[in-house]
Amino acid sequence: MSTRTYTPVDATGATNAPTRTTLTHTPSPARDHAGFWFIAFAFLTSMAFCAVPAPLYSLYQDRDGFSTFMITIIFAAYALGVMISLVLAGHVSDWAGRKKILILSLVLEVVAAAMFIAAPSLSVLLLARFISGLGMGMLTATATAHLHDLHKRHRPHASSQRFEIVSTAANIGGLGVGPLVAGFLAQYVDAPLRTPYIVFLVLLVLSIVAVALAPETVDKNVVRPAYRPQFPSANHGDPRRYVAAMAAGFASFAVFGVFTSVASNFVSGVLNQPSKAIAGLVVFAVFGSAAVAQTLTGRMSQGAKQALGLLAQAIGLFALTVGMHLASMPVFLIAGIVTGIGAGVLFKSAVGTVASQAVPASRGAALAGLFLVSYLGLSLPALGLGVVTQYVSSVTAMTWLTGILLVLLATVAVLSRNRAKA
Repeated sequence: MSTRTYTPVDATGATNAPTRTTLTHTPSPARDHAGFWFIAFAFLTSMAFCAVPAPLYSLYQDRDGFSTFMITIIFAAYALGVMISLVLAGHVSDWAGRKKILILSLVLEVVAAAMFIAAPSLSVLLLARFISGLGMGMLTATATAHLHDLHKRHRPHASSQRFEIVSTAANIGGLGVGPLVAGFLAQYVDAPLRTPYIVFLVLLVLSIVAVALAPETVDKNVVRPAYRPQFPSANHGDPRRYVAAMAAGFASFAVFGVFTSVASNFVSGVLNQPSKAIAGLVVFAVFGSAAVAQTLTGRMSQGAKQALGLLAQAIGLFALTVGMHLASMPVFLIAGIVTGIGAGVLFKSAVGTVASQAVPASRGAALAGLFLVSYLGLSLPALGLGVVTQYVSSVTAMTWLTGILLVLLATVAVLSRNRAKA
């Protein structure tokens, strides 16, 4: 046991009065190592679960007869839950403890899964997606911060490469695994609107057990800082680097939002591929390529990662639009993979930048701000796409969105260039 005194930092970056902090853990490299992988498993499982509905939307649509616009409303309900949770609770683990917040978030995911299983109606789908978003908003920043803490405790003198690879692979890779599993289950097993959720309900319960077995990394404060909601703030290290990271997060998640909300309808409608397994495979290819690219670029500098991400995402988006105009499944799939590579590497550079420059006492808050802006990117373009498709074809709407995203990527490049010159 040991003690130390430090000055805690609240969500706004302001310091509070010095507080005596007791380290209640005995250093255990083996337990920290195991805990790192327990948290990674829980992170991957929860991210996969939140993307399960992606290949199932057309089944809901066929059964209930709602429009493509309603799909984007359902997706927006999830994104709204995420953003509310990030503002209210994304930073709380900095003083309440990582494990408490992770377990609470996983319990919310279990509740959502049970709702999907019990009554898969449109009204329940909306509410369940919102509850799932509430849990995910607490989990993303907290799990990322927890992985960073455990990595530093287990390998205090090592680079952050393992943390960056595992955290972003669990995050982005999970978003690909969920649709892949759900798509194949929906295609080849009975009760396609229930079976995927039953499978993930079991995995979520196992994730709660895994988190409970992992060590806590936040010291217990005698005096807790005053609670206040966490809104995006650049007061986490170098403000220019933080703003650039948030802009990159928005741009990369804009692509992910399109593929997790309306991609299955593009595949079945524009590309004439009604198979749910194929729809899930397309989403998996995008997110899987993102996760693989994140792993292979581990030794690149943050600037090189960002440049590669911007270039690949821009090329992929252009090719994606061409594939839709040609109604070519191979072109659409290859373009999706290239786009996923770009978005994955771009987001990895953003997470690495924020986690490395934020002080431990506000790391959760800094990451919560990044994820909040990123989830705005996840929801707003997809919602806009749903609105526009009420008046123009899906191909035209995607062409317009591609143009907007290319302008946004150019803006990120200019912002990063200005940052480098400063």
